Amino acid sequence: MASSTLISDTQPWKDLKDHVEDIKKTHLRDLLSNEERSKSMTVEFDGILLDYSRQQATLETTEKLFKLAEAASLKQKINQMYNGEHINSTENRAVLHVALRAPRDAVIESDGKNVVPDVWNVLDKIKEFSERVRSGSWVGATGKELKDVVAIGIGGSFLGPLFVHTALQTEPEAIESARGRTLRFLANVDPIDVAKTITGLNPETTLVVVVSKTFTTAETMLNARTLREWIISALGPSAVAKHMVAVSTNLALVEKFGIDPNNAFAFWDWVGGRYSVCSAVGVFPLSLQYGFSVVEKFLKGASSIDQHMHSEPFESNIPVLLGLLSVWNVSFLGYPARAILPYTQALEKFAPHIQQVSMESNGKGVSIDGVPLPFEAGEIDFGEPGTNGQHSFYQLIHQGRVIPCDFIGVVKSQQPVYLKGEVVSNHDELMSNFFAQPDALAYGKTPEQLQNENVAPHLVSHKTFTGNRPSVSLLLPSLNAYNVGQLLAIYEHRIAVEGFIWGINSFDQWGVELGKSLATQVRKQLNASRTKGEPIQGFNFSTTTMITRYLQASADVPADPPTTLPQI
Repeated sequence: MASSTLISDTQPWKDLKDHVEDIKKTHLRDLLSNEERSKSMTVEFDGILLDYSRQQATLETTEKLFKLAEAASLKQKINQMYNGEHINSTENRAVLHVALRAPRDAVIESDGKNVVPDVWNVLDKIKEFSERVRSGSWVGATGKELKDVVAIGIGGSFLGPLFVHTALQTEPEAIESARGRTLRFLANVDPIDVAKTITGLNPETTLVVVVSKTFTTAETMLNARTLREWIISALGPSAVAKHMVAVSTNLALVEKFGIDPNNAFAFWDWVGGRYSVCSAVGVFPLSLQYGFSVVEKFLKGASSIDQHMHSEPFESNIPVLLGLLSVWNVSFLGYPARAILPYTQALEKFAPHIQQVSMESNGKGVSIDGVPLPFEAGEIDFGEPGTNGQHSFYQLIHQGRVIPCDFIGVVKSQQPVYLKGEVVSNHDELMSNFFAQPDALAYGKTPEQLQNENVAPHLVSHKTFTGNRPSVSLLLPSLNAYNVGQLLAIYEHRIAVEGFIWGINSFDQWGVELGKSLATQVRKQLNASRTKGEPIQGFNFSTTTMITRYLQASADVPADPPTTLPQI
């Protein structure tokens, strides 16, 4: 496919458009009765089982999707990513998060240089430093061990590490490694987030990790200055070097801030923020909490999927299959959303992380060449762990809009509970719902079935389930650090596949810039109005009215207030 050609102009795209009419004549009740079809739509790799037989798709559909992949040069684009080519063309950068979890002896090049040794230099430095902190050989300004860590960062510097931390908090090996330690994340510039984060913490035993590639991110640096003041007010200015470290590439600003540049951990411009959890952004705070050996297993799990993605034929390639099916649901069947439904509370922060990875990557309206797309791209992602979600939004999924669902189950619970005399264990109760919900969505319930059950006639339409609602099921053997890494990489690569097919740049994020630049204007106005009484100007009537009300209602804030920290 020529680079300037839209994928929607290709014959395989047009064939799939025509094929939609054939699919509309089918129902999942009938498709699932074909055992050969169902068998062919099951894939297993490294302990993970994917079943996509509940997709509104036939074997002909998948063949047509593979032809679409060929037309989109999917294999070539995957190779270009792994080869370190500058596929992020708008920022002229390589996209090499796979290098972050590559084995030490791997060779992955960017601009003619093998970057893997650089990655491992940082990993070795993280291992060494985190072990010093965890063993008590690195102590705070008053000689006390640093048992508590606050990681300051936002977006990709927060959501990914938080997802992994939450997933490991209840995992037996990780629990043992983290005993006596706490890890908290400070992301929002809202002072309430600061208050909640530092409540119950003692500056004497707290290490603050400031995560900002450029050391200029507005929210992150304001929060960093706030926690620096929290430390200084308790321990004095000299304590900063003992209680604050950085994940950044801007060593000059790190030093100016008061942090020893030797205690700054690097990452590279070929690491996108939302793909950075396997860099020092995530590995450093997670190693401080759980030890490097646990985090290394997480990296190995991700690496396993990286190799699978790169080498496995598309017919049995889990991320490729999931990506192609997402394109089918969004651009052909017209389903813009996706529900991510992990049946384990340990993955409660997984959907919010994938929300960012997916929607920031693929929420684009133009092709990689800047041509407006004549079709919808990107998915609206949301989700909650089962069974909580069942008592929240499943009503809409069953009887309202059609929303394709990802059901994620785990064979072995991190924390099994057995009660004598119960019909099933707590985990079996959970998994009963994991197995039942996809079938309920697929089969539904017909008016005839309801009439046979003697349902009152006036309630039949209310209790009818149309069914034919697509889902995939992903079954993990357990949820240890390795499995968490696998799951992360599956979704990262799935999202890249979608972008490669749509012909967009999944690795830039210009859409986040405009609001930030407008906020700069507002910030200047608020300062000028509070300190000099200057009138509000340069905004439309609506914004002027809102700012005026805000300033009038908060007129008791002094023009030059003394330093005040949260009090809880």
